[in-house]
Amino acid sequence: MAGTPISHAGAPPQSAGESQRFFPAAPQAPLDLGVPYNILVDLMLKVTMLEGSTSLGRMSQIMKVSAPISDAVFHHLRKEQFVEVKGMRGNDYEFTLSATGRKIAQDRYAISQYVGPVPVPLDDYVDAVRQQAVKYHITREYLQKVFYDLVLPDEMLDQLGPAIISNSQIFLYGSTGNGKTSIAERLVRIYDDSVYMPHAIEVQGQIINFHDSVVHQPLEQEEGADARWIRCERPCIAVGGEMVQEMLELRYEETLGYYTAPLQMKANNGLFIIDDFGCQMINPRDLLNRWIVPLDRGIDFLSLRTGVKFPIPFETMVVFSTNLDPRQLADEAFLRRIQNKVKVETISPEIFDRILQRICEAAEIEWTEEASLYIQERCSADARKPVLRACYPRDVVAILQNIAKYEGRRPTLNNEDVDRAITLYFAR
Repeated sequence: MAGTPISHAGAPPQSAGESQRFFPAAPQAPLDLGVPYNILVDLMLKVTMLEGSTSLGRMSQIMKVSAPISDAVFHHLRKEQFVEVKGMRGNDYEFTLSATGRKIAQDRYAISQYVGPVPVPLDDYVDAVRQQAVKYHITREYLQKVFYDLVLPDEMLDQLGPAIISNSQIFLYGSTGNGKTSIAERLVRIYDDSVYMPHAIEVQGQIINFHDSVVHQPLEQEEGADARWIRCERPCIAVGGEMVQEMLELRYEETLGYYTAPLQMKANNGLFIIDDFGCQMINPRDLLNRWIVPLDRGIDFLSLRTGVKFPIPFETMVVFSTNLDPRQLADEAFLRRIQNKVKVETISPEIFDRILQRICEAAEIEWTEEASLYIQERCSADARKPVLRACYPRDVVAILQNIAKYEGRRPTLNNEDVDRAITLYFAR
């Protein structure tokens, strides 16, 4: 899977957002599924072929449909003499394919190897995304709980709060090592509710494999829910320098005969982080041009290989994180579309002290004001620029721990060890 999922661990207990209540009730008849009937027939034929011998209960489990639906499709196949009943398992039929059914199943499998839950129609997916769009109730106190393990000044929180409420795009920029990635990754904690995501989507008779078990973290399913939908945490995907243009388009799997959803589609109703923006293989201007319409109107357009183009919601908060000057990455017209630009500054000595104190406490290292001042002086002297960065305390303490482990003793902040750590950390 391209793109890295981010954990919701550490989410604060109170609610930051609310969405309209979307609940997909389980259909009880084939017509209620909203997809062409031949898709149901093809799936049951292919499942039976791969299983060899199967049952209606097993069929309902794989196709994620109710018993009346699998029973209706089974009786259709039996009427057409595509299946043969081998016996009964209690009150359940045990059946296999006839010679004719096997030939048809092989033909269908050669066209598409998709075997799994019945897809949901595109219109149902679009409605679900729109209904599950989140509206935030963010305060400074809430963000302090979201970023409980970071030391952020109130001024930074007061910039992030309105940006989050907009639920659009956030551009985090500033020098390296000041916490942009740490801030971006923790934004997923603002979500504490659940959403429903489909296993697969049907468009013009084609199937898009949507569910990603890494990105869409499952939760307990609600009683009476349509099993074609998975109740899960709001998704969060992070990509870095590995991102290429192809990840943002529908990908047709030639050998499998079906499509895979692009990253921004999988991130709908959640968060999409583009880290180290400007360092991707895709030119940043090409990416921004690709997303002018989605960012501006909340609608993206995808294309099937047949040339059919269709709209989908672009209902994801996009976070760009970069060490580069935004003006080097995009023109003024595009930057206007990204209304929330937050600069992550180098830190003050007071913030440095608080970060170092927290890290030392977690590492069970005695912290003193004198040792903190000495580390600040050494970092400022050895760095290329005499500034303090948020990453220095964590990195220096990690080296101090390794030095102590190497010598079989407890780590300390004495000047000698700090000098050794600084020498290892900074390139001369």
